[in-house]
Amino acid sequence: MNHTAQTPLRALWERQRRFRPRFIWAVIASTVNKVADVFPELLIGAAVDVVVRGDASLVGTLLGVESRPMQLVWLAVINGVVWVIESASEYVSDVLWRGLAQGVEHELRVEAYDHVQHLDVSWHEARPQGSTLATLNDDVNQLERFLDVGAPALLQTALNVLLVGAVFAAASWQLWLLAFLPIPVIVVGSLLFQRRLEPLYDGVRAKVADLSGVLAANLAGITTIKAFTAEDRERRRVEEVSDAYRQANLSAIKQSAAFVPLVRMAILAGFTCTLLLGGWATLNGQLEIGLYSVLVFMTQRLLWPLTEVAEVLDLYQRGRASTSRILALLDVPITVPAGRRSLPQPVRGRVELRGVRSGYVDGPDVLRGIDLVVPAGETHAIVGSTGAGKSSLLRLVLRFDDPRAGAVLLDGADIRDLDWDSLRGSMGYVSQDVYLFSGSIADNIAYGKPDAGRDEIRSAAEAAAALDFIDALPDGLDSWVGERGITLSGGQRQRLALARALLRDPAVLVLDEATSAVDNETEAAIQRSLRDATQDRTAIVVAHRLSTVRHAHRIWVLDAGRIVESGTHDELVAAGGNYAALWAVQTGEAARTE
Repeated sequence: MNHTAQTPLRALWERQRRFRPRFIWAVIASTVNKVADVFPELLIGAAVDVVVRGDASLVGTLLGVESRPMQLVWLAVINGVVWVIESASEYVSDVLWRGLAQGVEHELRVEAYDHVQHLDVSWHEARPQGSTLATLNDDVNQLERFLDVGAPALLQTALNVLLVGAVFAAASWQLWLLAFLPIPVIVVGSLLFQRRLEPLYDGVRAKVADLSGVLAANLAGITTIKAFTAEDRERRRVEEVSDAYRQANLSAIKQSAAFVPLVRMAILAGFTCTLLLGGWATLNGQLEIGLYSVLVFMTQRLLWPLTEVAEVLDLYQRGRASTSRILALLDVPITVPAGRRSLPQPVRGRVELRGVRSGYVDGPDVLRGIDLVVPAGETHAIVGSTGAGKSSLLRLVLRFDDPRAGAVLLDGADIRDLDWDSLRGSMGYVSQDVYLFSGSIADNIAYGKPDAGRDEIRSAAEAAAALDFIDALPDGLDSWVGERGITLSGGQRQRLALARALLRDPAVLVLDEATSAVDNETEAAIQRSLRDATQDRTAIVVAHRLSTVRHAHRIWVLDAGRIVESGTHDELVAAGGNYAALWAVQTGEAARTE
C-alpha cells in the first residue's frame, strides 16, 4: 500500500490497527484525568463562595448544610476524592500512552527491519547503509517520543480548552469571548510555524542519515584509516557532517523557539481582560465573587498550557517527518519476491541457465546470452578475467537478482517460481567477502542449521580443514568470534564459512573464490575435503586460481559477459584459447616463453 496520498500519522493509524483499543483507553484515561485536574479550580470558587455568602452559598444550598465549617469539610472531602481520581487516572494514562508508544515503536521497527531484509541485494548496494540504520533506529525513536509525550500533550491541551471553555460559557459569554480571543492567534501561529518547520525537520532527518552513514562507514574501515594515517582527515569529515546536522537542528530550533514569545503575549492579553473586566463586573454586582475567583484561575488554566504548544509542535514535526521516512521505507517494493512452488524432496541439484541476460539496475548488460547446464552431482567452475561476470552469474543462481531475459532453473523449475526453502534452503553459499556474526565459532558454523549437534558441527569443521586451528584455540568451538570475525585471519574466516555451508548438506554448493584467502598448504587440504564433500552434490565454483578447479567436471570460461569456451581442464589447455592463456600466466609458462 502506498501512503503518499495520506498524511504520515493518518497512514500510521491505518497501519497499526491492533493498537487502536489501547489508544482509545488512553484517550478515556486522559479525559478523566483532565476533568479531575480542572475540578479543583471550581472547588476554590465554591470555598470563596462559602466564606463570602455563608448559608446562601451554592454548597449550602445544594447539600442542605447551614454550618460554614461543615460546608468547608464537605468541600475538603470532595477535593480529596477528586485528587485520588486525578492521581489514579494520571497513572493509568501514563501507562497506557507509554505502552502504546513502546508497542508501536517495537512493531514498526521489527516490521521495517523484516521488510528491509527481504528487499533485493541491489537495493542495499545502491543505498547508504547509514541511511537505513537512521530510519530503523533514530526515526523510530523520534516517533516513539512523539507518541509518549507529544500526542498526550496535544490531547490534554484540546481537552483543557473544551472544559475551561464550558465553564466560561456558563458563567459569562462576554468573558468567554475575551478569554478565548488569544486562542485563534495561537492556532493560526501554530499552523504557520508548522508549515515553516516541516521542511526544516525533513532537512534534519536527511542530515542525521548522512552522519550515520559516515560514522558507520568509518568504523567499518578503521584499519584502512589507520594504515593511511587519515585520522585527522576523517575527523574533519565527521566534524563537517556533524556540524551540518547541528546547523539544521539550530535552524529548526530558532523557528520553534520564536513561537513562545507570541504565545506569552496572547496569554497576557487574555488574562488581563479576565482580570479587569471580570473584576469590574464583580464590583458592580454583576458577577459573584466565587465565580470571579474561578474565572481568574481558569484563565491561567486555559492559556498557560498553550506555552507548551511550541515544544509539542516540535515533537509533532519530528514525529511526522520520521513517520514519513519509515513508511516510505516500508513502501519500497520487493522486486525479487519469493515464489510459491516447492520442489520435490530430495532436491537433485541440476542447475541450468537459458539465454540469460542481466545487469545492475539501469546499467548495460553484464551477462549476455548465457546458456549453461550443470548436471546434478557434478562440479562446474566459472573462470575468466576480472569483470567478466563471474559473480553476477552466481547472484542469479542464488536469486539475489533476477535476469532481464532468459531463465535460471533448478531441477527443471524456474527459480522465480520457487519458495525460499526450496531454492536457498537447498544451497550452501561461501562468498569471497566472508561475514561472521558476533558469537562463538560453533554458533557461526551452525548458523544455517541452528539445531545441529556438536558432532555435526565438528564434522563440518573437519571437512572445511578448520578443525586444527579451532582445537588450538583456548575454548575450541566455544571460542568467541568478534564482530565480522575480526579476531580471526582471512583464511580462518573462509574455512568457517565453508564449514557453515557444508553443515547444511546442500544439494548445490556455491563457492565464490572460497579459497582466495588461504595459503597453498591449507588450499590443498580444503581441495581434498571439497572433493569428498562434492562427490554426490552439485558444486558451482568461481575461482581466480585455476589450480583449484582443474579437477572440475567442466570449466566455463567467461569473457565480457559471454561464454567463450567450456570443457575439462585438459581440453581447454589443449585448445589454446582464453583458458590456456590464463593457465600459462598463472603457472609461469607465459613468462618462460618470452
